[in-house]
Amino acid sequence: MKVAALIPAAGSGTRLGLGPKAFVEVVGVSLLARSVAALAPHVDEVVVALPEGWTLPADVPARAIVGGQTRQDSVRLLLEATHAEVVLVHDAARPFLPAEVVRAVRAAAQAVGAATAALPVADTLVRASGEPPETGQTWGELTPREGLWAVQTPQGFRRGVLREAHARARADAHAATDDAGLVARLGGPVALVPGDARLFKVTTPGDLALATALAAVWDAR
Repeated sequence: MKVAALIPAAGSGTRLGLGPKAFVEVVGVSLLARSVAALAPHVDEVVVALPEGWTLPADVPARAIVGGQTRQDSVRLLLEATHAEVVLVHDAARPFLPAEVVRAVRAAAQAVGAATAALPVADTLVRASGEPPETGQTWGELTPREGLWAVQTPQGFRRGVLREAHARARADAHAATDDAGLVARLGGPVALVPGDARLFKVTTPGDLALATALAAVWDAR
């Protein structure tokens, strides 16, 4: 089966505040370039959705299209831009992607139809109980963490499964935070593949500082 990696990277990166997040550099290498480098050895092609007016650097081995207004729009456009039977959708903002996770998600997607990297939740979880002006939010209801997983990327799919999920979501004006959620919404199985703690998403300045510290070890491998 032909496999494509799809990277929706058309976001503005407002929370990080450094321009389009995919082009933010960690130790001299952009988040996007790091993600492409991690995926390229395991797929037949990498296709990236970029903001209008932006282009890929010559040394990034990928093909670019113009993305949509939302991440969901960009993934739909990426699906239209490839004929691969299996697709791996990955966030450029998760630059530290181990090869074993890519291989495991790819295999699970081929076998099940949909799969995502994920980690069992280790932290105590509580719901906030309102916003008293003098104290801010306070500890409310405790949420058991047993059986809860934190979803990461890549997420892998047989292309037809994900295309149908996106078509149904668009027809219903339904928005989701990730593609596996769109498949699960239709009742399709989504395999949970053990991810990696290093596969965190760079969203805030604190995340960027953590990524900079990790890059020294990651790049020395």
